[in-house]
Amino acid sequence: MSVVNIGSADDFKRKPQEEQRVNQVSATGLGKKISARSAFVLDSRTGRTIYEQMPDLPGQPASTIKVLTGLIAMEGLRDNDRVYASRYAANMPRSKVYLKRGASYRVNDLVNAVLMASANDASVALAEKIAGSEKAFAKLMTKKAEALGARHTVCKSANGLTRRGQQTTARDLAVIFNQAMENAEFAERMKLTKTKASAGWHLRTHNKALWNVDGALGGKTGYTRAARQTYVGKFKRGSRELVVSIMGSETMWSDIKALVEYGFSQPGKGEAVTVAENEVTGDDSIPSLSRKSKIPQMAELIVLAEQKKKTKI
Repeated sequence: MSVVNIGSADDFKRKPQEEQRVNQVSATGLGKKISARSAFVLDSRTGRTIYEQMPDLPGQPASTIKVLTGLIAMEGLRDNDRVYASRYAANMPRSKVYLKRGASYRVNDLVNAVLMASANDASVALAEKIAGSEKAFAKLMTKKAEALGARHTVCKSANGLTRRGQQTTARDLAVIFNQAMENAEFAERMKLTKTKASAGWHLRTHNKALWNVDGALGGKTGYTRAARQTYVGKFKRGSRELVVSIMGSETMWSDIKALVEYGFSQPGKGEAVTVAENEVTGDDSIPSLSRKSKIPQMAELIVLAEQKKKTKI
């Protein structure tokens, strides 16, 4: 199993100082226009860093981490599989779709509830279906994040509610979302603005960027008191695609608009870059996963977890 580790800029060979950060805005530029504690703009196709502001500063992810929950559920379950809601899942705080204890729901409805309505109860119900408990599922989430190239993400919950030791970074969020959007089913769900579930729910996305920001392809919002406002999303204009992530924001939507406009104002350079494992780049690009590289699917992660459990016994 080959995994490309995505690190901070310090992990890669630098160009001479005068050539570094050619697309980095100074603190007197875009930095003063955004409230986010950390931010990252990634060229999706080339892997180049377009903008960064404390991109490796760890913090609580809030609901942006549900990207992993939804992705793992899509890979490991069928749309028509049924999931029974436990009392623990049903008692999750808002945002929620108010699952009823003991009632069963279609996986398709629960995944949409997670990705569109940011439902905490649906996240836990899926986690328990897949791994038996939220704690066990969180470990799978951490493994999946690492497999996607995120080096500093540790999950402790299926829904992003604040937990001690849970963390991610703006860079990791961008890397995770960029890879998740390669899954066609995931990308289609992220484009939805509203849908009606077979359970009777009328779901509407929390991602206002879909109708407020030109070129929005999908994204996930988040908020807790500890995390403040968080966001990760993908945008396309012409032939260019960018992934934008922010953490610790107080004015999320204006931050996103500023970062997107800045990102597309910068010239694109070169074709898509593929970097093999352990290869050193000559600039500040983030290495992309080779098309031949294998990202472990949900079933493989469960098998690994079961093997580890048996080894301990």
